[in-house]
Amino acid sequence: MPDTRQEVIKARCFLKERLQRDYTSLRGYEAERSNVRQLLQRTAEMGESNSLLLIGPRGAGKTTLINAVLTDLLENKSFVDNTLIVHLDGNLHTDDRIALKSITVQMRLENAADGKVFGSFAENLAFLLQCLKAGDKKSKSVVFVLEEFDLFCTHHNQTLLYNLFDVSQSAQAPICVLGVTCRLDVIELLEKRVKSRFSHRQVFLFPSAYKFDEYSALFEQLICIPSSKQLQLDADRIDSLELLKSEAFTFQRNHFDGIEYTFDKRFVDNWNKEVSKLTKSPAVQKTLQALYDFDISEAFLKMFIFRLVAQLKPNAPHITAEQVTSLASQYEGDHKVDLLCGLSVLELCLIIAIKHHSTIYDRDPFNFEIIFGRFSKFAKVSTTMQGVERPIVLKAFEHLRVVELIMPLSNSGLGKVQKDFEMHKMALTYGQIQQAVLRYQALPTEVAQWAQSSLI
Repeated sequence: MPDTRQEVIKARCFLKERLQRDYTSLRGYEAERSNVRQLLQRTAEMGESNSLLLIGPRGAGKTTLINAVLTDLLENKSFVDNTLIVHLDGNLHTDDRIALKSITVQMRLENAADGKVFGSFAENLAFLLQCLKAGDKKSKSVVFVLEEFDLFCTHHNQTLLYNLFDVSQSAQAPICVLGVTCRLDVIELLEKRVKSRFSHRQVFLFPSAYKFDEYSALFEQLICIPSSKQLQLDADRIDSLELLKSEAFTFQRNHFDGIEYTFDKRFVDNWNKEVSKLTKSPAVQKTLQALYDFDISEAFLKMFIFRLVAQLKPNAPHITAEQVTSLASQYEGDHKVDLLCGLSVLELCLIIAIKHHSTIYDRDPFNFEIIFGRFSKFAKVSTTMQGVERPIVLKAFEHLRVVELIMPLSNSGLGKVQKDFEMHKMALTYGQIQQAVLRYQALPTEVAQWAQSSLI
């Protein structure tokens, strides 16, 4: 009989590590993956030069796609023998001089270039590529991966991009330039001379908004514990990463290896059965749909599951539907509603007066005098707000401005305007006010009724 306590701790550790350090498992995007793989294969085996841009929102899986393709190709001996991989990042390599230095180091040509003086960037790059040629004039292929490609467009004269694209066009040496960016307008950032040398190959990665069944299946897959056979297959695939001799790529040195974990078969079967039952429950399906509507990326789902798995304890060995629902409710919170719930009753009354003014006058700007007049009508018939003096109401109005629930209009007059008459606009929706009124602790009934109707 296995020690359930130890198995739960081990399962929690396994799931957390897999969620954090699995850099090469790409789900979906089969056509895009095949496209990038063929491009790199042709560069390595046939000496073709190419350039391509991977475009998609953050967290869509652009870097993971490149990692997955490289892992696939590392099983190919000719790719390993004939290809060098150079990784540059726009956040790190902020100008072309730093980028060129990094290229030299990653190509391991520091000794060859040491002490040489070059007239231009192009001359320096041509020398580096020339050094890669063997005695039979056959040159090694170089794959340049440019993360945050749009930041390289801000470099002076775009010299690096110009020279890389120029080499890929002129067949001086077989190189492949892979740009990774989240900007859709990235082509417009390129100078005319650079744009003319770019192949205009673009691959777009956009998660589909019409595949909830796949999203639900992914949720189940990320929480399930695989069989020992599957773990062995994954481990064999990861072993090929040792062939990636690049100092700039770090994912292969820190990659998750599930073969280190061994689980009792009965525990795994029981765990997976519970996870399957959990995923099919209506409450969890409803919660997953809400999360899917909020953010459809796999990165977001992994972060959600990580927080869920972190709640596992030996005395609570399974994830429950209540935990899923409770954690998801934190993502639905609105900070402005929370802010409204923390206001005094007087300040909330002013917000309600502003809401009624905006409803009647179609969100027209307002000043303190207008709102004070509307509030005074309510205060006359209210037992709660009777006797509140004007300076106190003005102070409450100013506090609403400080916390930015109301915003002053910049064009409220050319000269100095008295603060009572300065025009403002509301920075809230009617729904947020309604929600705050319903959630407000111990709100007087007459104030709640006034919030529903402007008639007093």
